[in-house]
Formats: sequence, C-alpha cells, structure tokens
Amino acid sequence: MFDLTGKTAWITGASYGIGFAIASGLAKQGARIVFNDINQELADKGVASYKEAGIDAAGYVCDVTDEPSVQALVQKITQTLGGVDILVNNAGIIKRIPMVDMSPEDFRKVIDVDLNAPFICSKAVIPGMIERGHGKIINICSMMSELGRETVSAYAAAKGGLKMLTKNIASEYGEFNIQCNGLGPGYIETPQTAPLRTPEHPFNKFIISKTPAARWGTTDDLVGPAVFLASDASNFVNGHILYVDGGILAYIGKQP
Repeated sequence: MFDLTGKTAWITGASYGIGFAIASGLAKQGARIVFNDINQELADKGVASYKEAGIDAAGYVCDVTDEPSVQALVQKITQTLGGVDILVNNAGIIKRIPMVDMSPEDFRKVIDVDLNAPFICSKAVIPGMIERGHGKIINICSMMSELGRETVSAYAAAKGGLKMLTKNIASEYGEFNIQCNGLGPGYIETPQTAPLRTPEHPFNKFIISKTPAARWGTTDDLVGPAVFLASDASNFVNGHILYVDGGILAYIGKQP
C-alpha cells in the first residue's frame, strides 16, 4: 500500500533540504520525480544532487507565485508524464522581522510564496486529478500553523492559512478521491539551522528542553510520513495535519 510505482510526484522548491529529502523518499518507493526551483542554477544543482543519489529527476525553472508559469509547467508534466498524481507544496520563505518593523511588502512576499503559491499549484493540478480519479496533495505546514513566536508574524499567518487551505481542499474535492493533507515539520537539522545547533547555543538548549524526544529532527524523519500521505495507505485520511515534531506541540515544557 506504500508503493508509488507509476505515480508522478511534483515537489516544489526541492533542489535541497526538506523538499529534496521528501522527493528522494518518494522516488525510493517508485515515484517519478519532477521538481522546480526559482532559477536555473538551483534547478541544475538539484538535478546533479538527484543524479548523485541515483534518482532520475526532471528539474524545471518555475516561479510558483506566477500562475501562467505554473499552468505551463503542469501542462508540460501532463504531456510528458501523463499528469501530476502527487503534489508536494514545499517551496517557502521566512523573514524574521519584528512585526512593527516589517514592511507590508515583506509581509505580502511571505504570504505570496507560502500561501498563495500552494493555492496556485493546487488549483493547477486538481482538474487533472479529477479527470484521472485520484490525487494526493501534501502541503508543508509548520508548527507555526498552530503557534506564534517572535519575529515571524507573516510566516505564522501564512502557515496558519495553509492549514485551513488544506482542510478546504479536502472539503471541496474529497468526493473526487483527492486527499489533501499537511505535513508539519518540527525543528529539523538542516544546513540553515547548523549555527543554532551547537551544544552551547541557547536556542539549541531551548529546543531540546521543549521537545519530548530531546533532539532535533532530521530530514529522514519526514520521509516516512510523506510516503504515507502520498500513498494508498492514506486514502481515507483527508484534511489532516501530521506534525512531525518529536512531540513539541503536545508538551508544555519542564517546570523551571
């Protein structure tokens, strides 16, 4: 039931990091991988990384906030591979700026990439999924879909909105055998978080103390949940947000 042989998966912004890990996991279960990124350099680096991992992935340049570009890419995928069976809305940005210092332009940019783009990409693939009688959409949410934190007002607003977009896609299109669910990573070991993960760093101590698992997550921790949400194993799971956070959202923290 976890076999993805014959399925085409499009993972946005998957040249590296969490998107790359998820795409690689889907490929190991037999999925054909298509990914995009914002420029040719990132797309080329992604193709090289997949090739090094033994994965034949098709990489394209596409701005997921631009609807004509997204529609053109989906049409190309449909012509070459028969359509998108699995969409992973992974592309995202964050701007860590105190709310009173943040410009409306910066706020809109985060909303555009983290919320409008999943709407645009989902809108582009849903008609084909309806026609073929099946489809999986996985939105990469966040613990900020549930919690607030200093300096991330735009990101939290976008990820909270993405949680509700997930539920609404499930509500509108579940009758067509389309399942739309969210995957919510906790604090994950990536190159971007490396400076925060030194033993003496206060933030590292804070995260470990707030996480029942007492560690940071790895990108590998996200692969199994992603495969589950992409496969027939989740055919009656819809509108759900699966948090992969080591239990941090369930935990009030240790008493001082």
